[in-house]
Amino acid sequence: QMKLVESGGGSVQAGGSLRLSCIVSGYRFNGNCIAWFRQAAGKEREGVAAINTGGGSAVVTDSVMGRFTISQDNAKNTVILQMNSLKPEDTAMYYCAAKQGFCGYGSSAWSYRYNYWGQGTQVTVSS
Repeated sequence: QMKLVESGGGSVQAGGSLRLSCIVSGYRFNGNCIAWFRQAAGKEREGVAAINTGGGSAVVTDSVMGRFTISQDNAKNTVILQMNSLKPEDTAMYYCAAKQGFCGYGSSAWSYRYNYWGQGTQVTVSS
């Protein structure tokens, strides 16, 4: 049973940076799709970024392109979401999620069923 634990959320001012981490345990790290989703109050959940842990290829949604970067640390079984130039509209609960196999291409990454979810970490960006 895969377990995901997020950390790194917090409160920052617009233009600031945060680094979210998702530690994966209980299952092999490579060969999965690990993704970050977010859900703001009163809004639907949306996919932010995803990475194929087998090869490192990534998908990033348009609204964060150029500001957010997803990467992996194989030695620590961790997926990292580096968030720069944060905006108030980035305020949300951020969740790490995982599924076996390939992430898919582009926005199709968000249409798959992700079997494993973390508890979430809150990101708040003030103007």
